[in-house]
This record gives sequence, structure tokens and C-alpha cells, in this order.
Amino acid sequence: MTARILVVDDVPANVKLLEARLLAEYFDVLTAGDGQSALAICEKTPVDLVLLDIMMPGMDGFEVCERLKANSRTAHIPVVMVTALDQPSDRVRGLKAGADDFLTKPVNDLQLMSRVKSLVRLKNVSDELRLRAQTAHTIGLQDLARPDRPDEPGNILLVDARASSQERLLRALKPIADVSVISDPQAALFEAAESNFDLVIVNANFDDYDPLRLCSQLRSLERTRFIPILLVTEQGRDEMVVRALELGVTDYVMRPVDPNELVARSLTQIRRKHCNDRLRASVQQTIELAITDDLTGLHNRRYLDNHLKVLMDRAAARGRPLSICITDIDRFKHINDTYGHDAGDEVLREFANRVRATVRGADLACRFGGEEFVIVMPDTTPEMAAIVAERLRLMVESRAFAIPQADTVHSVTASLGISSLRAEGDTPEALLKRADMALYQAKNNGRNRVVAAAA
Repeated sequence: MTARILVVDDVPANVKLLEARLLAEYFDVLTAGDGQSALAICEKTPVDLVLLDIMMPGMDGFEVCERLKANSRTAHIPVVMVTALDQPSDRVRGLKAGADDFLTKPVNDLQLMSRVKSLVRLKNVSDELRLRAQTAHTIGLQDLARPDRPDEPGNILLVDARASSQERLLRALKPIADVSVISDPQAALFEAAESNFDLVIVNANFDDYDPLRLCSQLRSLERTRFIPILLVTEQGRDEMVVRALELGVTDYVMRPVDPNELVARSLTQIRRKHCNDRLRASVQQTIELAITDDLTGLHNRRYLDNHLKVLMDRAAARGRPLSICITDIDRFKHINDTYGHDAGDEVLREFANRVRATVRGADLACRFGGEEFVIVMPDTTPEMAAIVAERLRLMVESRAFAIPQADTVHSVTASLGISSLRAEGDTPEALLKRADMALYQAKNNGRNRVVAAAA
């Protein structure tokens, strides 16, 4: 794993020590001796993580962290505060400023490297989502992609073996989230997979069960892979913490648990989960918009161009038939000229609905462009394709199309051309060309009919 780490400390010896440790692990290291220089570097240079001293002259680490998190260009950079301060109040203040974790001087090498690698992994996932979601900005999904929405209520699953600690943790968490408490780890795994949680807190106080097994299972299931996990463990359990971070645990807190620190860390994880959920949603909608015709809701030509060859190759490999149908609305220009383009759009939408009602579950229906539509029919012989096409033709002809703009209805017909996969050497272009020529023949023969291409 490689990443660019910024070390910020006003004591040169501390900078050199951290720099040497990070370089030994093949990280790219930048350094800064004060807060202002650190902010300037983050503004101009891609940084994957900041190791930030708190006690610095001029601008202390708390203020540097707050400024990084307030800037949309740097808010996504993880910040680890490296400090001699070890009071819970200092940690809470740093977490509220936006810090992702703390390391206490003198820094333990094992904790340093495991924490750095864990946060860099998390940032890589977040960066990929942010990069993909940038496309949403250009197609009208700006609001969905924004990470700065007001805080939303969270749902937390607390997995804790003991009633006494359950009560204490529940009392601390109740003001910020809806909390479900389970003492059986396997039941907790099923509950996490079936419900919608923003954070799972695992208290490592089981007598006869390894809590890291639950953490590993949560990371391995598709339904729970992206839920943040916060581990509660004893002081001095460094090896458990390191192993937990390697397994994908997001954060940890040591016992005795300070309620304010628990709340601050939980809120950080819930906010990150909500932000990443919105980014994933924007990515999904971006993908759907890229392959969907926004007027009719059918797949578009881009999707057809990419998918038709896959279906043809699959049919050829299995020795199965495949047919396609190109259909065109007859005299569609007359509808636009008479009633306007809004009415034409209504007809296209209703035509698409009738196509949906005609095709079978395995068929692929796409808007090819304008008033042309394509239906790809796997496992369909030419004879069966003709039956499907005739059914669509009758469905279009049998009921007039409503024209709300003119408070009237208009009879519509369609012409359809069919072609089927040939035994060897057929291509998507050739298959579409034969169907298009059959459609052209249907138009020339009087419209409102189905014509099959010659075998």
C-alpha cells in the first residue's frame, strides 16, 4: 500500500522520527513545521492522511483540523492527532474538530502503521466513490452527491455480552441514535444483515467467543460490508486493536469508556456512513441514467450496443436461437406536426409501456432512437419472434393513444422488422441491418405489418 502522508509538528526531531518510520514502510512523506504550512500543502497537493501535532505555536492542531474539515477540498482527508495529551476531554475536543483518531507520544510503531494503513484504505474507498459521484454533478444530481447535509438520526447495533456494560453504553448513545442491543454474536450478525444499521459497536467482553470473528464476518457479508464497526476493548490490548484494524474495523475505544468520546467517535462514523451511502446512491443513479432512456424508461442505445454482442455470443456458444425486432411508429412526424412535440413524447411513453407489456422477462427492450425501438429475444426462433411482434402490432393498433394536450385520442400503428441469429460469423451490426431492412420493407408494403428478414 502506498500513500502520501503529511507530518505536521513544530519539533524537527519528532518530524524526522515519524518520517523515518513511514519511509521504511514505503509511504511518500511530506512535512510541515506549523499549521499554516500544513493547510497550504493540503490545499495544493493531494494528501492521503495527516499526522498532526496538537501543541504548536500560533495555530494549534485543533484549529488546523477544524480548518481542514471545513474546506470542501480537504474535508475528506483523514487526520490523526499525535499528542502528549492523554485526557479524555482532549480526545473529545479533537474528535469534535474532525480528527479520525489519536496517537499518544511516544508513538507505538505497531499502532502507528496499523492505524495509518486502515485510514488510508478507508480514504481510498471514499475517494473512489467521490470520483464516480462527480459525474452526478453534471447530470443534475448535485444535491444527492453533497456530503454536507444536516446530521441525520443514526441506527446503532450494540453487541455486548454483559447487561451492566450494555446499560452504560446504551445510556451514552441513546441521545444520538436508535440503539438495538444484542448479546449473542451470531444473532447480531443476522440482525446486521437483515436491518439497516449505520454503526455496529462490538464490545470485546465475551468469555467464550472471539469478538474479532464477528468483525470478520461482518466484513465478509455483502449486506454488511460497508457498515462501520467500532470495537470496545481493554487498555493494553494493542495486538487485538492492530488485528481488528487489519480486518477492517473502522475505529476503537478503550475501557473505561468515556461517554463523550464514545458519542463523538460514533457520530463521526455515522456521518461518514451517511455520506458514503449518498455517494453510492449517486453513483448508482448515474449508471442507471447512462444506460436508460429518460423519456421512456427503457434501456437506451448505449446499453443495446454493449449488451447485444454479449447475448449473441452466449446464444452462439450454447447453440441457442436469438431474434431481434425493430419497430417504428408509423407516421410519427404527423403526430408531432399536428399536436406538438409534447404530444409526441406522450405517444412515445405510451408506446414504450405497450412494448413492456408485450415482451417477456428474458427479453431486452430498448429505445433505439427517435420513434424506433428494438426488442432482443434470446432463445427465440424466427417463428416465435413473429408471434411476439404480431402481438405488439395488435396491441398498438387495437387501442387509440390519448393526446392530453388536445383532449383527444389518435390511432397509431407500427411497422416491425425481424431478423434472427445466423449459425456462424454473425455480428450485431449485421443482425440489426437485416432487421432494419425488413422494417424498411414493412414500410414500403403499406405499414402496420410484420416482415421477417430472409434467413
